[in-house]
Amino acid sequence: MLKQGHEPLDSRHPHAQLRRAVNCRYNPRNRAEILHSRVSTTAALGRAVGRSAAPPATWLNASTGTIYRHAEDQPQSEKDGEIGTGFSVGIARAWEDTLTAAETPLTRKIPLRISIVLGAKGGVMEPLRNLARLGLGGAMGKGTQKFSWVHVDDLYRAAVFIAGRQDITGPVNIAAPDVVDNRELMRLVRKAYGVRAGIPTPAWLLEAGAVLVRTETELVLKSRWVQPQKLLDAGFAFNHPELGAALLDIKGRK
Repeated sequence: MLKQGHEPLDSRHPHAQLRRAVNCRYNPRNRAEILHSRVSTTAALGRAVGRSAAPPATWLNASTGTIYRHAEDQPQSEKDGEIGTGFSVGIARAWEDTLTAAETPLTRKIPLRISIVLGAKGGVMEPLRNLARLGLGGAMGKGTQKFSWVHVDDLYRAAVFIAGRQDITGPVNIAAPDVVDNRELMRLVRKAYGVRAGIPTPAWLLEAGAVLVRTETELVLKSRWVQPQKLLDAGFAFNHPELGAALLDIKGRK
């Protein structure tokens, strides 16, 4: 968890980076970089917008659907979603708190709680594709954890949509409405890449493997059930609402 009174790192600090990916081990150095890369850039943007003679009408700032708790029982919407606990949630809260604290009275500020983005270039698709092709594309852990996602095209379209709708305020969840569990996710990945079966991976083996490849099992074992209620209520139509079809589209672009 983040401690109260945590001081952001100075931009000249050797641990500082413009953007630190979360696909790493959460040791003290990486935790500091992850926090700093999000909080310091948001604070800098806030200062720039606040000093602007012609500030923008809307500021869309990245956030993450990981801010919600591990949820297998019900979806987490902007209205009634429950904020979770732990390091990643602390990062998300600090990120959004920095946006809220920015003194930009003429600018509408919207944190985008983005779920896992699927696209042809890099990101989560590369390890999922490789696991399937190696015959390891079975369920991870219990396989019941939810997988919230969004096609990269719909992420862009949603941002444009929100920017044009002044009636939308506060955090907005960016996630496709078709939420599946991990077992179904891996089945659809195998189907998209023509792999008939995949060996499941128990949690203990995932933990050992995460140490070897220097990542954290939270990335695949946390249940993210992000409901895009504000977008749906506003009439936004996803071009890629269904995971199986989205995976086929991404495969065709590779």
